[in-house]
Amino acid sequence: MKALEATELRAADPRLASRRTVVVAMSGGVDSAVTAALLARAGHDVIGVTLQVWPEHDGGGRAGGCCSLGAVEDARRAANRIGIPHYVLNFREHFGRSVIGHFIREYARGRTPNPCVECNRSVKFDELLRQARVLGADFLATGHYARIRRDDAGRWRLYRGRDGAKDQSYVLYTLTQEQLARTVMPLGDVGSKAETRQMAAELGLSVAGKPDSQEVCFVPREGYVPFLTRHAPGTLRPGRVVHVDGRDLGPHEGIAFYTLGQRRRLPATKGPPLYVVRIDPATDTVIVGGESDLYASRFTVADVNWIGGEAPTGELAVLARIRYNAAASPARIEPARGGEVIRCRFAAPQRAITPGQAAVFYREDEVLGGGTIESVEPEA
Repeated sequence: MKALEATELRAADPRLASRRTVVVAMSGGVDSAVTAALLARAGHDVIGVTLQVWPEHDGGGRAGGCCSLGAVEDARRAANRIGIPHYVLNFREHFGRSVIGHFIREYARGRTPNPCVECNRSVKFDELLRQARVLGADFLATGHYARIRRDDAGRWRLYRGRDGAKDQSYVLYTLTQEQLARTVMPLGDVGSKAETRQMAAELGLSVAGKPDSQEVCFVPREGYVPFLTRHAPGTLRPGRVVHVDGRDLGPHEGIAFYTLGQRRRLPATKGPPLYVVRIDPATDTVIVGGESDLYASRFTVADVNWIGGEAPTGELAVLARIRYNAAASPARIEPARGGEVIRCRFAAPQRAITPGQAAVFYREDEVLGGGTIESVEPEA
């Protein structure tokens, strides 16, 4: 397979029909490297930018993650191969305040955050987009597998990537009309990640075979518990583990060590396996139960962003996703508290609807919007 040609890029996104200056967010991975190469081959003036967001000597971050010095070097080598300028921007303070700080605060509340959503919201499509404008760029480009289109009324719309297995629209629901107007995502129209890797090989990029990053980039390999122990010891308040039937099963070291659906770190008991089914931050209590206790249909969503700008005024049928790897399932949503939150009801109960995670609403392939899961109503 040959790399995408300029005509194909222009057909997918008419904004690229004429020569533009584009800043590409280069993470050191294959997706952003191919994005930069495709835009450069199409005749655009491309500037590669890599964000340094976590001091590796601090003990945080993964050696091959997008925060590491190794990733910066991979991005620099790719930019040199493509023949574009490359800059490293120090975003450590901003990232620490907006992403890592949010991560710690949410775990302290007994919630399970998605740092990629917060990074997209406050780092890539906020601060980095501002920096792109300072550099005189017309657009910011990323290697996300999602598609941006403009409708007949002039509103920008976000759609799933063509590669359903790699679609990343879930973590992009926070995008605004202004941000969509200044962002391009050329890989949204690529058929599969295998095709992206093949293009990288054909373009001579050394990152063609680099594995995808699967974990939180700033958390060490041993997991988030040592991270919280080192960086936020105040979040580790002891409490009790209580069964849904009221039995006290013993102590725990802190609610930040638990998330819904978890089996590890629970007291040993006889009988069927136990799972974390709720967390009560007011009393530092971890509530456990059986597999069936994990399922629920109704929940509320706060801090909602509607991509098209139009919030629903009544009940609306949607497809809803409650985690990155979850399938979009039929649901109905309606505004509550004067539109500040959204009530959502799945057609069938879902496993481990988790406060702190994102709930994203779709109409077929279009992302309508989303927000943060605030509370879950247990099944009757």
